[in-house]
Amino acid sequence: MSNPFAYVFSCIFVLLAHGAMLLNVYFNGSYDDVNAVFVLAAAVIGLDAVYFVIMPFFRQQTYAVDFMLILILNMGLIFQSCFGGVGFQLKHFITIIAALIACRIGCLVCRDHRWIEDKKKFIWIGIGLLMGVILLFTGSRSMWISLGESTSIQPSEFMKPLLVLACATSVTEQQKKHKLLCFNVVYENLILFGIIAGICLFQWWCRDLGSIPTFGAIYVAGFLLRICYPKGKYSNKPIILAVAALAVLAVIGIIVAPPYVRDRLFVDVWNDKDGNGYQQAQALIGIADGGWFGKGAGHGFLHNVFAYQSDIVFATISEEWGLLFSVMSVFVLLMMLALPLVNPPRSYYHGSMCAGICAAFTVQMALNIFGSCNMIPFTGVTLPFISMGGSSMVVSGFMAGMLVAAQSPVFRAPKRKKGSKKLQPVQQPQQMQSVPQAPPVQPIQEAPPQPPVSYTLTDRRK
Repeated sequence: MSNPFAYVFSCIFVLLAHGAMLLNVYFNGSYDDVNAVFVLAAAVIGLDAVYFVIMPFFRQQTYAVDFMLILILNMGLIFQSCFGGVGFQLKHFITIIAALIACRIGCLVCRDHRWIEDKKKFIWIGIGLLMGVILLFTGSRSMWISLGESTSIQPSEFMKPLLVLACATSVTEQQKKHKLLCFNVVYENLILFGIIAGICLFQWWCRDLGSIPTFGAIYVAGFLLRICYPKGKYSNKPIILAVAALAVLAVIGIIVAPPYVRDRLFVDVWNDKDGNGYQQAQALIGIADGGWFGKGAGHGFLHNVFAYQSDIVFATISEEWGLLFSVMSVFVLLMMLALPLVNPPRSYYHGSMCAGICAAFTVQMALNIFGSCNMIPFTGVTLPFISMGGSSMVVSGFMAGMLVAAQSPVFRAPKRKKGSKKLQPVQQPQQMQSVPQAPPVQPIQEAPPQPPVSYTLTDRRK
């Protein structure tokens, strides 16, 4: 851990935020037994403490996403445990733990971009297998697999991270262009277009049109990053064709949409507040009743409306906790998505992965919030990390782990394939080796001193 003081400060901040919410529940909540508040407080604070102790064992360059994740998850647990009266929501607590485990798995799986790129074909196959599972086990034109009276799985949720990875691992392939008719195309772009077209048609067949914008946002984010790839060199023709194809598909989707979908597109909620506009009308009334500071935890009415825990959860929070607190919760989510911009990813693959995840979460948030506020047609999409839901919560946790992986990636040297020759050390040319080396310079030695010659007078005369 590079900065233990920042880690401790972040822990204290999260504990104070959850503690303030629990005090609000204690003083303003609707409950018959105070033990319900104590059980909820023990679960929230206990999960915080365990998480803070475990996290340092995972070596990362930053823990910012993890702190924002545990902050929003336990905020969601407090919300869900107070709708209609304070009581510990055990099912949601279990899904939160599953989301935290999925976060760790997503981080470990997506850190090494080379390993993911080697498994690219398995990602494509996984998307196809999920479609097959839905067709075989969900029944006629459905999207849920029932495991019991109160438990079900939505397999289409698991296609979201796979589509993100499929787009992220195809960025470097933009250098490999092939001539097709009069266009220079990349084969993987055609494969990805076929995948997104198949997903959209499949979602239409399963009557889950609300998820199509999320898948479309993932694909568009990946497509834009492939265009912006430095060595991609895209021309205007494929871009114009892609935009035209998406526009045609959108028009066709509206034309062939089921009658109940077209009714939602053009319904007047106040003239039909007992029919198709019932949920949105009640959501608007609840937001207005809550005002800025809410009616108090458990004092609302929206818990009597269908899907109050998932599809219109933003309105339910606004009624009991106030619009100010609802906006603050959304701000926490946006902060978690903005962290990859503060701590830039270390590779183009990780940046593409972050862009796809942020696009998916942002569109989901917009559909849930704007649908609850009657600004767009009601779609029934969950609010990430807050709405009740098993499959969506686990997948959201996995995608949060992908954000963590983008901040602490693993770079490894490519492994040598079997049968490849080993690299030989570079030798000097032969003519350079035959050049004789100059002998070492010897120090100059002085001659030994000679004895002095004596001359006599007779000798000089001679």
